[in-house]
Amino acid sequence: KLARVDKLLDMLAREGHHTPFEKSTLHFLVTTDIASHIHLLKHRVGVSINAESARYKEFKVDKYYLPEDWPQEEQDNLEAFIKDAYERYHGCIERLEEQGYSRKRAKESARLYLPYGIQITCDIMFNWRSFAHFQKLRNDEHAQVEIRDVAAEMLRLVEEQGDFPLTIQAMRKCGMVPSESEE
Repeated sequence: KLARVDKLLDMLAREGHHTPFEKSTLHFLVTTDIASHIHLLKHRVGVSINAESARYKEFKVDKYYLPEDWPQEEQDNLEAFIKDAYERYHGCIERLEEQGYSRKRAKESARLYLPYGIQITCDIMFNWRSFAHFQKLRNDEHAQVEIRDVAAEMLRLVEEQGDFPLTIQAMRKCGMVPSESEE
């Protein structure tokens, strides 16, 4: 029977019988900018996402993303802007507490200072069907560079792990997952 698994997976993927692919899951910890996090949140069916929230904890480490394809001057400007925003965020928490606001209220409202360029860590679990859908949309030349990089790295890690070679092969044959040359 095991010798026929690849043929079965090929047939299921090709014929659109995708529910069997919902039985296996993939789990990732991803550090990403807020804009890419929003892209991830668009994928809700068969996906479980939990992320750091400045509402519940103060961000002690100031993590942020700078687009590598930007001119250096723009990167420098964005970096200065984000560092200033973090300073304002931390300062606002302190000032609000000094004015009698609860720590909880200070943290949850001071986060309004934080821009899209900050980074948070997300815990993401996909079933295989949803992962393939995510790959088709986000690991594509039309996707924003940042989310495309996240999708490509996820697929690379799954391939490197080596637990799903026949599933990846079946998904590639029917165009559900990009071919190696497209990544």
